Amino acid sequence: MARTPKITNEQILDAAREIFLEQGFGASTLEIAQKAGISEASIFKRFSTKEKLFFASMGIPERPPWVQELDSLSGKGNLKQNLIHLCLQTLEFHRQVMPRLMMLKACGNLLPETASMIKSKPIREVKVFTNFLAQEIEQGRLRSCDPHTLAMILLGSLMNYVFLEQMHPAEVIKKEEAIFVQNLVDIVWQGIAPIAD
Repeated sequence: MARTPKITNEQILDAAREIFLEQGFGASTLEIAQKAGISEASIFKRFSTKEKLFFASMGIPERPPWVQELDSLSGKGNLKQNLIHLCLQTLEFHRQVMPRLMMLKACGNLLPETASMIKSKPIREVKVFTNFLAQEIEQGRLRSCDPHTLAMILLGSLMNYVFLEQMHPAEVIKKEEAIFVQNLVDIVWQGIAPIAD
């Protein structure tokens, strides 16, 4: 007896992404399963909840890659280069996630409980980045300043870059992203660099 071809997680996520973008979080997992060519039970064997399926299909990890790196970078290496690296990773993360969230929001397809989960993620990211910056200040690797404001300046600038890139792809972004990030960190660094003895 011939076995049916195995459906990959990526195929399930592609089907889920398409359905969620059309219908929002309220979409039926049965419809997603049919689109993927598997049983609904098979979805839940791979993704324990509908929320996990939703976030995975939208490319929204529990902790973005740049957030995962903060602990390993704290107090180590060249801080200015670390900030440039983190900013480039943050830019790439938001470049992938923001268009999907904008599309869901524009279609009115976020349910209140899902919207609050999504909204809490950026706030957690700001808090984690703020804590990272506070540790660097405590270690004397940054000049004394408000780490929350610094986190908001950097993250807000990066999100705005991606937003403008999405809204006006051909006109607004005149600088290559690496140059933008280098310039952003250079400008901010002038106010946060540790004071030399």
